[in-house]
Amino acid sequence: MSTLFDRHDLAGLALRNRIVMAPMTRSRAVTTVPDALTATYYAQRAGAGLIVTEGAQVSEQGRGYLFTPGLHSKAQVAGWKDVTAAVHAEGGAIFAQIWHVGRLSHTSLQPGERAPVGPVARAAAGVQAFAFREDGTPGQMPVSVPRALAAAELPGITADFVEAARNAIEAGFDGVEIHGANGYLFEQFVNGGLNTRDDAYGGAEIANRLRFVLETVDAVAAAIGSARVGIRLSPFNRIFDMPAFEGEAETWLALAQALSTRGLAYVHISNRGAIVDTVGEDFLRAFRNAYGGTLVLAGNYTRDSAEADLEAGLADLVAFGRPFIANPDLVERLRNDWPLAEGDSATFYGGGAAGYVDYPAYRA
Repeated sequence: MSTLFDRHDLAGLALRNRIVMAPMTRSRAVTTVPDALTATYYAQRAGAGLIVTEGAQVSEQGRGYLFTPGLHSKAQVAGWKDVTAAVHAEGGAIFAQIWHVGRLSHTSLQPGERAPVGPVARAAAGVQAFAFREDGTPGQMPVSVPRALAAAELPGITADFVEAARNAIEAGFDGVEIHGANGYLFEQFVNGGLNTRDDAYGGAEIANRLRFVLETVDAVAAAIGSARVGIRLSPFNRIFDMPAFEGEAETWLALAQALSTRGLAYVHISNRGAIVDTVGEDFLRAFRNAYGGTLVLAGNYTRDSAEADLEAGLADLVAFGRPFIANPDLVERLRNDWPLAEGDSATFYGGGAAGYVDYPAYRA
């Protein structure tokens, strides 16, 4: 029986346990460059078997929120080097999540204040971006109407992911996680209710809607090695105005099968609970059967529910998100059944050290 505290071989990378720190946006990178606080934050949580960082945009075009870090400049790479060194000094392993938000952005965040981009020119209804208001102050703004990407532009975005992945390895990361979840660019292409393109990258054909993400996975894997590449997905996601569509289960299972042939480090499903509520646990079992590699599940886990999914063979690794914010020693708290601290939601995003690196470890 696998337990949370067993070691795991992640495509040759030895993990000290099966607990993953899930990626969480914290909006502390005022200049888009990780700083000493970022290094402290991740090093404090290096007891996780694997840390996946907050999303790092692969380009200025890929940014959808103020104060998120990037992985496309020399200064950003230098900042991340301090982060990875701090985590490795504590015996941890760390992947960088690389990210393009697609249509979920605002013109004030885009180069030249141009429109953000997506598979089609359809804005996400009722969705806001953390951007600049008209008076120049930071705040919540409705996302802008995107411009539909031309097929000829997609290789350039794939190249941005490749360069970000190379930058991540230069910065000392153990690998990268391609962000294909939560309504961002790749999921926008996969979703048949949104992607109504009439070319080779959209429409009713599942293979067309999967083409962009698979081409990018292949290019990143060719650049840094497939064993250093993971991807995060969120089947049946409804956040950020992502619609249901015909053939939804078939689409995600086709992607699972395609990814299974590529020798990746892992696939990471971000929304276990939402999937179960929408279509039931049988889909997770079908995905598990379709994808033969390491599978990570996330979704409001407790120790008991995590152990249950490991024992049932639904997951190989289990990701915890918000509990890591207020519990830098989460692994030891779970191991010893110590109580968990509650995080202050007012400091989840933005600010400085308060609510970021000042949560103490538990003292029995």
